[in-house]
Amino acid sequence: MKLLIVSDSHGDDQILQTLVEHYEGQVDALIHCGDSELSWTDPLRSHFIIVQGNMDFDQNFPLQETTTIADQKILVVHGHRYGVNFGLEQLSLLAQEQAANLVFYGHTHQLACVMDQGRLFLNPGSISQPRGRFVSLKGTYAIVEVADGQIQVQYYQRNLQPVPGLKLTFQQKEH
Repeated sequence: MKLLIVSDSHGDDQILQTLVEHYEGQVDALIHCGDSELSWTDPLRSHFIIVQGNMDFDQNFPLQETTTIADQKILVVHGHRYGVNFGLEQLSLLAQEQAANLVFYGHTHQLACVMDQGRLFLNPGSISQPRGRFVSLKGTYAIVEVADGQIQVQYYQRNLQPVPGLKLTFQQKEH
């Protein structure tokens, strides 16, 4: 299974269109972790599993999305309602409640990836307004591949090129 994870595009529809054109058919799903600033009726929306962020004012977007793809239980949130600026404790509790083993979130505009209690917590960073250590990359997203008991995460830049040194591999626990 292969997923593209993006977040915090903040009205930058062109980069979302570029991702759709480049990856659709190559990944099992395109996932947006909120603050897209798309309207519910925008044709781009139909290409993504997408949630509402704190800057998404169209109330049609769900605050969280739980789905299963290829036996992987996936939880998608923006993160602002779960205190992700201060840690992953609240999000971890939600992931336990939902029995999710892949948890994708945004909001901080900073990429992050940890395996905790058999769950992958991944923030792709902001594709349009990055902050923190990797601000010089001018925006990031991630590709997550799950196969043969392993989870591989590769971060990419806006120019669709992999970020050197930001490829991570985790062993997946039985779920």
